[in-house]
Amino acid sequence: MNKRVLIIEDDPHIADLVELSLRDDGFRLDRAADGEAGLRLARTGAYSLVILDIMLPGMDGLAVCRHLRGEQSRLPILMLTAKSEEIDKVLGLELGADDYLTKPFSVRELVARVKAILRRVQAREEGTSAAQAGVIWHGALGIDLERRRVMRGGHPVELTNKEFDLLALFASHPGRAYSREQLLNLVWGYSFSGYEHTVNSHINRLRQKIETDPAHPRFIQTVWGYGYRFAEREELSA
Repeated sequence: MNKRVLIIEDDPHIADLVELSLRDDGFRLDRAADGEAGLRLARTGAYSLVILDIMLPGMDGLAVCRHLRGEQSRLPILMLTAKSEEIDKVLGLELGADDYLTKPFSVRELVARVKAILRRVQAREEGTSAAQAGVIWHGALGIDLERRRVMRGGHPVELTNKEFDLLALFASHPGRAYSREQLLNLVWGYSFSGYEHTVNSHINRLRQKIETDPAHPRFIQTVWGYGYRFAEREELSA
């Protein structure tokens, strides 16, 4: 595997468990016991994934995630939470975390989630087929699938990982309507039942970045009572 993972967890027993579990699968591990130290390490670019606890001394995990995504970091994040409140999970996903686990969790599930995230990252980087290579243009909006870059009217648009994944999915299938449940499964990789509003939040932020008038979107259109669709080229040229 030879992937390097950063564990940001203040409970030494949980950190030991995570480290031993992943080391047995060939991962290289580093650890931080608080948010500030973890953020400094995460910013070095030395890691393939961060396992990030929400409850940390000083800067909490949500703040660490917010800093990384605010800096346009695409570093994959798996969040850990001991809380039962849904708000923590929802906030983590909306801030750009790739997945979450609720404590207590099984070692097998932890390793499976880590591997699933890394497989999705590898698939994004390598491209799933030659047909996906190159740049998709929809009017003045260009989506470079290989370099994960977006241009609008000749100017770069900064997107988070999930925002780019949503846009790439839509732009690759213009006219196709997706339900919120389908988008959760296709973009986040799991069926997060009850978290459909997470999709709404990402769509709203994406519209703010790519639409000339987000209140009257041309690219990402709402399919009332179902979900969203991307406009077909004929609609955009009309």
